[in-house]
Amino acid sequence: MTLAGSDLETDYALDGAAIAHFTEHGFVKLKNVLSPATVAAYEPEITGKVIELNTQHLPMAERDTYGKAFLQVTNLWQDSERVLEFVSSPRLARIAAQLLGVRSVRLYHDQALYKESGGGVTPWHADQYYWPFSTDRCVTVWIPLQETPMEMGPLAFAAGSHTFEHGRDLPISDESEAVLQQALADQDFPEHVGPYELGEVSYHLGWTFHHAHENRTGTPRRVMTVIYVDADMVVSEPVNSEQKADLAAWLPGNQPGDTVSSPLNPILY
Repeated sequence: MTLAGSDLETDYALDGAAIAHFTEHGFVKLKNVLSPATVAAYEPEITGKVIELNTQHLPMAERDTYGKAFLQVTNLWQDSERVLEFVSSPRLARIAAQLLGVRSVRLYHDQALYKESGGGVTPWHADQYYWPFSTDRCVTVWIPLQETPMEMGPLAFAAGSHTFEHGRDLPISDESEAVLQQALADQDFPEHVGPYELGEVSYHLGWTFHHAHENRTGTPRRVMTVIYVDADMVVSEPVNSEQKADLAAWLPGNQPGDTVSSPLNPILY
């Protein structure tokens, strides 16, 4: 049993309209996925682990664009039983499987993304640039651990951009921000952005372009993410150095042509 009761374990009533929105636009925001009590029960542990495991100690002014965007700590579940409970949530994983239209999903990895007070923009990018996967059946759940108003830098999506192949070869950078901002506007992919209520989460496909604005508040924007892949996902040949690094880090022992199956990738639903 999880700390805050059963809402990490029970089913969420995902309706057809939400699935249709995700299929058409490459993302969906869902209200009341987690109760305020659940967020409150797990946020201190997640935040504590971010503080403990964070390796970014440069002053903001001395960081590059990526470094200013957020503090990034991965696979917290390996360092905390409580975070493991959160990341392993059947509720969150089942939503991912339903949205992807697959029978079962595995964990790829988790990421805490904390945008500090005064943190800069997260440039336009698509996550799957970094992932050595043979299909697009992979999705990230973005879970704010507080109410997230516009001035805190909530995630913003280019609706429908999961079908747009231009810019997929760009890592998060000043170049990706400039090139994709123009290209997405030229192709009329509208930007969807809005605040997140406490307990509201979003899911986006690996190829959906997204970004976030600065955190103009005095409070860190605390976000936990979990990346899910189709349980039958086949590892692809890496096409860049980042995918080679991800293959080694998050799929140890797997090789191109294998089905994702390393000890770091348990089936979650």
